[in-house]
Amino acid sequence: MNHACRVTLFVVIVLFPAVGVSMAAKVEPPEEKQIERWTRLLPESPRGVGPTIEDRRAWRVWAENESGKEIVKRAERLLTEPMPELSDELYLDYSRTGNRDRYQRVLWQRRSRLTTLVMAECIEDRGRFLPAIETSIRGICGDKTWVLPAHDRGLANFKGTVAEIDLSVADFSWNLATARYWLSEKLTPEVRKLIRDELERRTFTPFTKMVTTGKPQWWLTTTNNWNAVCLAGVTGSALAIIESRPRRAFFAAAAEKYIQNFLSGFTPDGYCSEGLGYWNYGFGHYVMLAETLRQASGGEVDLLEGANVRRIALFGRRMEILPGVYPAFADCSPTSRPDPPLMALLGRRYGWGLKNVEAQGRAGWPSSYLHVVVLFSFPNEAAATPAEKTPANQTPPRDWFPDAGVLICRPVPAAQHALGAALKGGHNAEHHNHNDVGSFVVALGRATPLLDPGHEIYTARTFNKHRYESKVLNSFGHPVPRVAGQLQSGGRQAAARVLNTDFTDKADTLVLDLTSAYKVKELNKLERTFVFSREGAGKLTVTDSVEFDSPQSFGTAWITFDNWKQLAPNRLQVGKKPDDVIVEIDARGAEFRVVPEKIEEQLPGGRVPTRLGIELTEPVVRATVSTTVTPAP
Repeated sequence: MNHACRVTLFVVIVLFPAVGVSMAAKVEPPEEKQIERWTRLLPESPRGVGPTIEDRRAWRVWAENESGKEIVKRAERLLTEPMPELSDELYLDYSRTGNRDRYQRVLWQRRSRLTTLVMAECIEDRGRFLPAIETSIRGICGDKTWVLPAHDRGLANFKGTVAEIDLSVADFSWNLATARYWLSEKLTPEVRKLIRDELERRTFTPFTKMVTTGKPQWWLTTTNNWNAVCLAGVTGSALAIIESRPRRAFFAAAAEKYIQNFLSGFTPDGYCSEGLGYWNYGFGHYVMLAETLRQASGGEVDLLEGANVRRIALFGRRMEILPGVYPAFADCSPTSRPDPPLMALLGRRYGWGLKNVEAQGRAGWPSSYLHVVVLFSFPNEAAATPAEKTPANQTPPRDWFPDAGVLICRPVPAAQHALGAALKGGHNAEHHNHNDVGSFVVALGRATPLLDPGHEIYTARTFNKHRYESKVLNSFGHPVPRVAGQLQSGGRQAAARVLNTDFTDKADTLVLDLTSAYKVKELNKLERTFVFSREGAGKLTVTDSVEFDSPQSFGTAWITFDNWKQLAPNRLQVGKKPDDVIVEIDARGAEFRVVPEKIEEQLPGGRVPTRLGIELTEPVVRATVSTTVTPAP
């Protein structure tokens, strides 16, 4: 089960509102003519995604492949294990300590248990997993709330005074509705009614009220991943279980209307400021919603059409620096990659010719949710489309996102073991924002010896007013200047202004004005110039030019997870062989010192980044500091 880590991004990556979110917008029900249109398009009876257990031909494919056999084995083990218990004490842990992992670990065990058992029963169709399935369903339907503790900070859902929809409610509702649709009358009438009643209470009624009363939850009008995930889950559930065709049409029309908010969260060039992991998660759910509505409408409604959606779909491809290497901008893991099942579906839909990804076809990536499995691993029009015989065009030397101010620089195709780089302008009010205007990543081989460290382990602090106390999220944890002792400020006004670009076969130049990112009244000018050279094995030069009204301190930095050593006063070696680099410092005659500091924050895997500060020893009125990185000999 080598792909187990891939699709789980769709269900467990992060479960907090993004920072940098605009939430105010008027909410009205979909127009009656749109509801009538959907009423004509939808099938007479509710229909979920994927084949029901009665379709033995479809399930026989799973029974005969290794993924299916492994699922049955896991389900057999689960029959010998009790269902994990969720206690009130565990739910309240977050409100008391800020720790969300202890509760969510048990929650995912319960939910993935149900998914595994349902998959195994559909593969086998022998009835031996049905008692455990119904026990799981009764247990989960008995939970006080499906809202995560991190999203229930006032505990109103836990106390039962409100019934809200969050990422967890939406995705699990779709999962439960899919289980009911697949198993149908294999489940007892009591359990089928229990599922219908709980979805009505927890999902359908709250959604209907928020759309029709003009008092929505914030995510309906927001522009980040929450919008796509919640709309996909609610709509997928409704189409699979609600008997009334006009009522199903209401949900489909509302989704078609309000999913446009999600698309507006991307810059016009298709850049996802939430980071690559959230593109997998948020846009992945957008794609699932698109496929669900496309199937439900008989192909009449296609949310993947349109130039803007195509640009967003290309984000995963365009962010690749070197083969398999991507930058960890925003709340993103340094190991994040575009999910293969998502890329395979998009590749076939758009005819990209991604032969290595498309060859995997619908091999069966496991997930904690049934709808994720079926939409990416079962036959549908996109998945059944033969892989393009013509391979994708050669990767271009660069990808420039002019609206986002992000540049991906690549070496010439014939270069051996050459540098690549990702350079970021942007601003400090982006989705899942870090204060990182002017940041960059250097890639070599399969490594990023100099990088953006990505996200921290989420706690209560991560998404409250104390967010930027974190040295990983504020500018201290990024390779950007520190000006007069000050870190970058937050907000939309703290933005990089692109002063110049010059892109050629030999080199790419990007000049940014970073002045507005620092609230320093004495600061007159701060410009950062990136020059990426493709000659030889490649070279990146980063030059900071600063001017003050009066003498002030100034310095810049590099960030690494790797070992490093100082070879000379102006020369460092950073990284692991054979992907290590040489960094040379030129302060134009000014004295400087290298100041290393471990950034002691909680990062996934216990990783500890090092900030290699380059600090001028005396205050200056003006200064120019250049650092140049090349592959180590």
